[in-house]
Amino acid sequence: MLDGMRAIVVGAGIGGLSVARALSLRGARVTVLEQAGEIREVGAGLQVSPNAMAVLRGLGLDEALKTCGAVRAERVLLRDYRGGAVATMDLTRLNDQEYYFVHRADLISVLEQGARVAGVEIELGVTVERVADAHNGDAPVAYLSDGGERRADIIIGADGLNSKVRMVMNGSEEPFFTGQVAWRAVIPNTIGRGPEAHLHMGPGRHMVSYPLRDRSLLNIVAVEERRGWVAEGWHLRDDPNNLRAAFAEFGPEVQTMLGAVEETFLWGLFRHPVAMQWHGKALALLGDAAHPTLPFMAQGAAMAMEDAWVLADSLAGARDIPEGLAQYQVRRRKRAERVINVSTGNAWKYHLKFPALRFAAQTVLRAGSRLFPERMMRQFDWLYAYDVTRES
Repeated sequence: MLDGMRAIVVGAGIGGLSVARALSLRGARVTVLEQAGEIREVGAGLQVSPNAMAVLRGLGLDEALKTCGAVRAERVLLRDYRGGAVATMDLTRLNDQEYYFVHRADLISVLEQGARVAGVEIELGVTVERVADAHNGDAPVAYLSDGGERRADIIIGADGLNSKVRMVMNGSEEPFFTGQVAWRAVIPNTIGRGPEAHLHMGPGRHMVSYPLRDRSLLNIVAVEERRGWVAEGWHLRDDPNNLRAAFAEFGPEVQTMLGAVEETFLWGLFRHPVAMQWHGKALALLGDAAHPTLPFMAQGAAMAMEDAWVLADSLAGARDIPEGLAQYQVRRRKRAERVINVSTGNAWKYHLKFPALRFAAQTVLRAGSRLFPERMMRQFDWLYAYDVTRES
């Protein structure tokens, strides 16, 4: 059904570029509309877990990722806030499943190049103000800020938290502040960190760090509980001294890393509802536009990429667009909700404040890591071993 179908994708992020290539490879004529004047990302890392790598393989881009400076992860080390070892998650026990740390800009570059090679047209500096669904036989319309209009057989909203496409199908929805904020920063890897992530857990806060770009850089994400509201979004700069003050009680390794931070960004963590409706007659949502997730399972990018594959696959196997869109929502909703719920529930485990409870929880983790390392990893099979490209 996709051969010759005209598709507009709103947003040139990870989900938008993934679905653009997936559709184009199946014969659709795809245009991506991106409001930014250039496709670029400020410094930030992300984790490409095995379920996301499955999508990249399906798109034929897995080798490109491996050669862009991505670091193949071998371990995740859980530590208390002073630096003491708690548990080790051995990612090599995932067998042939590959797990990578990558700079977000490098993944975007791989996806952009992949989309262009597949024949996708990417238009930059184009702002979509609103969209209208198909009606009485008319095609859906994207209305632009310059007064122009774009029509296609389908319009896909990959336009993030403040999606204009989501608004059409779900109306206005208010997220709530979780009582947590997060800093992110990228620093030189002067401590010689190997292919592993470190998770330092402390009272009311935690910090994750892992290498990027052939281990030359370290990505830092630090989360703190607080009552004060902070704006949502990744582009609010903050004074690095505020980050250092929040983690002043953490151990020497953390202090060394934070001492190297010259630029940091701060954002409030908000819980958004999963969209009740992911599609209209000829409109669809994916990624954060459909189901924003908190960062405690590192699955935001992976879920957007899974969405992209399933949306293209559902449309390709359907008799018409409405049938394909209905299948897409059915295939994706439960998994997205499970990931979001697990992610939301993870934060408190990292932030235990009562010393006795924290000691007991960490004792259990130490014992499990030492006595049952295989079982420690198998608990994530439902997430990492899932290959959406083999889904029937």
